[in-house]
Amino acid sequence: MTSPTITADAAGTWKLGDLSVNRIGFGAMRLTGSAAFHLGRPSEREQSIAVLRKAVELGVNHIDTAAFYFSSLRSANELINSALAPYPDDLVIVTKVGPFRDCSGEWGTSARPDQLRGHVEENLRQLGRDQLDVVNLRRMRQDSIAEHFGALAELRDAGLIRHLGVSDVEPRHLAEAQAIAPVVCVQNQYGLHAHRPQTEELLRICGEQGIAFVPFYAVAGKGGPHGPAADDGDEVRAIARAHAGTPAQVRLAWTLQQGPHVLAIPGTGNPDHLVQNVAAGALRLTDDEMARLDALHRQAE
Repeated sequence: MTSPTITADAAGTWKLGDLSVNRIGFGAMRLTGSAAFHLGRPSEREQSIAVLRKAVELGVNHIDTAAFYFSSLRSANELINSALAPYPDDLVIVTKVGPFRDCSGEWGTSARPDQLRGHVEENLRQLGRDQLDVVNLRRMRQDSIAEHFGALAELRDAGLIRHLGVSDVEPRHLAEAQAIAPVVCVQNQYGLHAHRPQTEELLRICGEQGIAFVPFYAVAGKGGPHGPAADDGDEVRAIARAHAGTPAQVRLAWTLQQGPHVLAIPGTGNPDHLVQNVAAGALRLTDDEMARLDALHRQAE
């Protein structure tokens, strides 16, 4: 499962609005260091740039990023701009807004609706673009997202954004957003070792409505921004051995087999891991293997 000849189209395609993407994409969070944000050691800039260029060579045309993805020395958006601009015509860059980090890297108060334009413009500036392909509103514990999503809908009408998505939401928030403007994707934490009833419901709703469901931490699991946790278990390792693959590839394959509308955005700053992640799009788990992994998933918190 690690052949560099396997490209991102092996997993098939889906559409974010009118934008077609391969279902295996790339998450930029881990480009900036050994762990996300300021939690690890900053990355080597040239290696991060090489990983981005290799991703595109392997057919990745969906990159997930944010202006608040930075470490003490590296900015994910700056790396993307430096590595890939002028951008390929088919490359879709998805950003998210809402959370805020100050220049020291500390988390601050999340954006008010009237501050979201500044967040969007910062992403435009860093990426060197006139329009953002997709912007996800990351919900920051607020009960209603209507005012925040409405502010982004106004920026979409103004031409700064092409499509809108939501992140870290419940089904009611998706409905709330859809009453304001079309939603092309939902981005929630989801994976083999993350079972939350409301997210399971969102996965089903998105499938029925043709909305892309884009899990984050599908590989990292409980490790989250720190990276993969050592909790694969005997079952996952056994299935990985049966396919001459890795536990991370099994996690990604299981996630993708939840439905054709499910996309994967595994992130890494390691070129070998990148090749393995892309190759996971070609891994097809058997019905028996899926049943065994589904049982693990149901037991997860």
